[in-house]
Amino acid sequence: MRERRTVDSSSSAADPSEGMGTLRLKREVGLISAVSLIAGTMIGSGIFMSPEWVLYHMGSPAGSLIIWAACGLLVMFGALSYAELGTIIKESGGDYIYILRNFGSLPAFLFAYTSIIVVRPASVAGVSLSFAKYAVAPFYQGCSTPEVVVKCTAASCILLLTIINCLNVRLATAIMNIFTVAKLLVLLVIVIGGVVLLINGHTQSFQDAFQNTTTGIGPVGVAFYQGLWSYDGWNNLNFVTEELRKPEVNLPRAMMIAIPLVTCLYLLVNVSYFAALTPAELLSSGAVAVSWGG
Repeated sequence: MRERRTVDSSSSAADPSEGMGTLRLKREVGLISAVSLIAGTMIGSGIFMSPEWVLYHMGSPAGSLIIWAACGLLVMFGALSYAELGTIIKESGGDYIYILRNFGSLPAFLFAYTSIIVVRPASVAGVSLSFAKYAVAPFYQGCSTPEVVVKCTAASCILLLTIINCLNVRLATAIMNIFTVAKLLVLLVIVIGGVVLLINGHTQSFQDAFQNTTTGIGPVGVAFYQGLWSYDGWNNLNFVTEELRKPEVNLPRAMMIAIPLVTCLYLLVNVSYFAALTPAELLSSGAVAVSWGG
């Protein structure tokens, strides 16, 4: 009897471990949350930082707007490809899991390594420098902002956010939500202000809008690169595929909704910039949104 009890207890203890062998994430992300995730990660410092550089390389307002629209179209094509991958490989992890399943562990490791060591830090540095430039611009009106001030402010922001993420995840999430709402409000104000300016006849930037347009492959390619940076984040939903309800339906649908919305918003913001500033003023501005507000 003792041996039987021992066997029974061991077998019963093994059952829970078998049930816990596979970890499943709860599918709690619906369509609205998915659209918000894509749009929220796409809208960032790029729309405040890239317009002057796109204009610089294209040479004209019309050429600049064409680049912004073309970048949105290119991102849409990429999103459709990722939607196909996400509906076939219904696992979280995005690029890493797709490379792992198709090419093996070594290419997947190399991708993860370069992403963590090179790509993500460079992106964080760019976003932080953009934020720092706008944060210190009001203190240096009428003169250029010292580079050391911008870099020290950017480094301080990275350090502060790193500490916050290490200490409290909820606080970090709350700060992220606050900044997301702030970005949307600023863009909404810029769009409404641009509409008002256009109604009042501020259309000087759109007269001979194609004048001085650059057609060289090099400048157009660099302008594309600057524009695409503002669309970065369009594939972030693929990193949480396992948490998405009905991914075969909601993944492509969320991309088809969010990316055209962001593209239209970016075009309207650029039109607003050109309504408030001449091309020369926009190019000479270190912080476009600050100059627009001035």
